[in-house]
Amino acid sequence: MERREFVPASRAGLPRITEKPAASASAAAPKPAAGGLMQYAPDPIAKHVDEPDHNPSTPKLVPAAAAPAASVGGVPTRGQTLRRDRDRHFFSSDDNALSKQIVATHAPDFEDLDARPVLAIVEDILHLAKPLHVAETTLVGTQTQLHKDPLEDRALHQPSLYHHDEKLHSTHSDERLYRDPEHESDIVKLLAYPINKISCEIICKCSGGGESHSVTMELLKSLSSYAWDAKVVITFAAFAINYGEFWLVEHLHTKDPLAKNIAALKDLPDLMTNAGELQKKFEAVLGLLNAALKVSHCIIEFKELPPLYISRESPEITAATAHIPTAVYWIIRSLLVCSSTLLSLIGTGAEYLSSTAESWEILSLTHKLQVIMEHLQTQLRLCKGLVEKKKEEDAYVTFVRIIESAHIDNMKVLRAMFRSKEDQRPLYDGTRKINERLEALRLKYVLLLISDLDLPHEELNVLHMIYNQQAMRHEYEVLWFPIVDPISSSQGQLQDSVFYDLRNNHMPWYSVDHHSLVEPVAIRYIRDVWKFVHTPMLVVLDPQGKPSNLDALPMMWIWGSTAFPFTKARESALWSESTWNIDLLADAIDPRIPDWIREQKVICLYGGEDIDWIRKFTLTARSVARDLKVDMEMLYVGKRNPRDKVRRCHEIIDREKLSHVFSVADYYDYVWYFWVRLWSMWNSKRHIGMTVDSDRIMQEIMDVLTFDSSDQGWAVFSRGNYEITKGNGEKLLPVLDNYQDWAYQVDHPDKFVTVLDEQLRGLHPEHHCNRLILPGHAGYIPERVVCSECGKTMDKYVMYRCCTD
Repeated sequence: MERREFVPASRAGLPRITEKPAASASAAAPKPAAGGLMQYAPDPIAKHVDEPDHNPSTPKLVPAAAAPAASVGGVPTRGQTLRRDRDRHFFSSDDNALSKQIVATHAPDFEDLDARPVLAIVEDILHLAKPLHVAETTLVGTQTQLHKDPLEDRALHQPSLYHHDEKLHSTHSDERLYRDPEHESDIVKLLAYPINKISCEIICKCSGGGESHSVTMELLKSLSSYAWDAKVVITFAAFAINYGEFWLVEHLHTKDPLAKNIAALKDLPDLMTNAGELQKKFEAVLGLLNAALKVSHCIIEFKELPPLYISRESPEITAATAHIPTAVYWIIRSLLVCSSTLLSLIGTGAEYLSSTAESWEILSLTHKLQVIMEHLQTQLRLCKGLVEKKKEEDAYVTFVRIIESAHIDNMKVLRAMFRSKEDQRPLYDGTRKINERLEALRLKYVLLLISDLDLPHEELNVLHMIYNQQAMRHEYEVLWFPIVDPISSSQGQLQDSVFYDLRNNHMPWYSVDHHSLVEPVAIRYIRDVWKFVHTPMLVVLDPQGKPSNLDALPMMWIWGSTAFPFTKARESALWSESTWNIDLLADAIDPRIPDWIREQKVICLYGGEDIDWIRKFTLTARSVARDLKVDMEMLYVGKRNPRDKVRRCHEIIDREKLSHVFSVADYYDYVWYFWVRLWSMWNSKRHIGMTVDSDRIMQEIMDVLTFDSSDQGWAVFSRGNYEITKGNGEKLLPVLDNYQDWAYQVDHPDKFVTVLDEQLRGLHPEHHCNRLILPGHAGYIPERVVCSECGKTMDKYVMYRCCTD
């Protein structure tokens, strides 16, 4: 009489049937498993160094495919070589023969079945059925929580067993919160029968003995009509039933009589006395289940990729899905090993604990699934990147269509620019310090102040001043639209600090409540179409949300709120009413200027940074005015790009009372404003089609900019808002020094500016060298510039300049 006994064919745990006479059984042979269970005998060659201290949860032990074994003189034995060859065969994802066998079992009828709700229940079972003696860290990130209905709470537990890439799966977690419970219940009911059927098959096949590959293929054939993700979920659910029932009995056997009797028949109470050994064994099992769950989620997520954005025939999907059948095979095979481990505990007692073959196989399978998971995750990230890119493109096309279409009001455009729900208040009112809904801007002109967080303080201060002076605030509102690129979390705190400081302390108008509420497609559109780079822009949206002016800042600097509604037609109308005079040049940059104009005083605006020239010029000009009984006021306006030299000149002029200066505390803002208005006039004229050759105002602006580009000083003289003249330092001092030659012509103070203009025009130095420096961001570089002295066309050069003072 002979009996059958299962011994492992390799460390991979592939049992084969061998025939042995009962009388000749070796003392080292394992005790047959009760009921003919799949029993794994320890491989005498598969021992490893440090085995007494080994804990499968810490990888001292390498997977079977690379595990160290005994050798002779450092040379692998023939048995070792054969086992390694078999390991490579069974654990190679490139095994074409195995792949063909797996695919041959596939004949799906339920491609669109949503199996994720069932997997959520499986995760709950694995989470709650954890062995009592296993450390909390085994299921990484989990904490035992009892809940009434797994279908209701599964979203809370989803990250517990599957957190290898939180960023990758966050969207799915969010989507599950909004799933339909009735739909999920229907899915569970639909799959209940095949789940329980496979559960019985697993018990029968594992209890009856059999080779792992063959059993796995039989289960794949039983599930041939289901999609690959459904095959995995059904098998996992079938395993979870057996797994959950096993641990439910173990958890309750000391409290519930029914559980106690069942546990007695399974011989579990005696087995539980070996808690330390069990912990090692089940830490390995739970590690394998974690790996299987992660791969299962990857498979499901491939199926959930929206076909609207990525074709199933795309190379990326094809490359990834080619490995899914093999992944399904290894998941099912891993679940069979876990099932066999549980069944092997029944009726074997402590004798079974000395077996290490299962631990070797479990570690090998875990390693195998980790390799598969890494490959699938890489492909999944690639596919999701393509999906996100296509979504972004579609969202951008939609945004462009919205912003370039006609609407009855501006709400649709504003909602497309901000991330906000109906009940949110995405706007922050800087004056009242409260949040508002987007509806606060309905049917109003909205001036979008577009900038990054590096917003120049002088620009902000002047805009603040103009905003407070506006006369039509009920017709339009300013809204700060920050352009902020996402950065690391550590830098994000500093970014938020800068944002809130600007929003709360420097902006009395509306701002977005947080820069993250700005839609990325809006930022892309502003950069690509409106050409925002770094320089702040003021874009005007009319009451219907249509952009009516893509750069209203020049109009704002020149005319303030008088330029409302900041359209091109209004810009042309304002220029048609304007002439070159001191009011246009200086406006109200200093509150004293309107009074001087009204009193028809002679106003002298002068600039430069040579303090010696400034001293000589101011003293000479004041002496001439005094002798000719001319009531004159002088104001220093510095230089474009005011730096330390201008600040020092400002301080000396104020201290020595050479002339009037701007407020010492705010001089920088006023100097900046004077010159930015001049550049704004230049750009505004260009926008409406004017040129230097055809427009006198542009010629005059060009002359002043040329004066400022030189190293000399310059000045403009005007009688009130009437006669006006100008000159650079090379001409001004000689004319003023020789004023006695032409003083007789000034028989009335009102003639001073007219006579001075004649003298300046009549003086032509033999040698002069004028230059005009235009900033690179000026937006317009004229092809032809005429010298203000001799009328000749100036040569054009490229200059790179660093001025550090």
